[in-house]
Amino acid sequence: MATMTAAQRREQERSAYDAFMRDCPTNQLLGRLSDKWVSLVVAALAGGPRRYSDLRRKIAGVSPKMLTQTLRTLERDGILTRAVTPSVPVRVDYELTPLGRSLGGLLTAVKDWAEEHIEEVHAARERYEKQEPGAGVGVGAGAPEG
Repeated sequence: MATMTAAQRREQERSAYDAFMRDCPTNQLLGRLSDKWVSLVVAALAGGPRRYSDLRRKIAGVSPKMLTQTLRTLERDGILTRAVTPSVPVRVDYELTPLGRSLGGLLTAVKDWAEEHIEEVHAARERYEKQEPGAGVGVGAGAPEG
């Protein structure tokens, strides 16, 4: 039996990625990327580098703890870089990497879609809530089979 090089093993693993499988690394990454704070941070950085304080102001509702955690995760995954400038107070800037910029276009498009279509979603919700109890439930009407 011939041994595979590390590059061959990575290529074999890459061809086996399936985001529908719970234990697949791509499933885990997709879960992380679908977090609303991740989407908003990446979209905020799509326009260029920002300081931590700018991100806090831009992203309403994010706690300092959650923003810090999100930034660290994105830095670990290679989506953004963090630059610390020693000063009083310390200046910390975040910027998307090339990998992050490729993701930024997608997440910004999703954010833009949500902003553009929220009224249609509200109307659909209202229509749904006006249905009789149990209406629309059953096979063929969106309920799971099985």
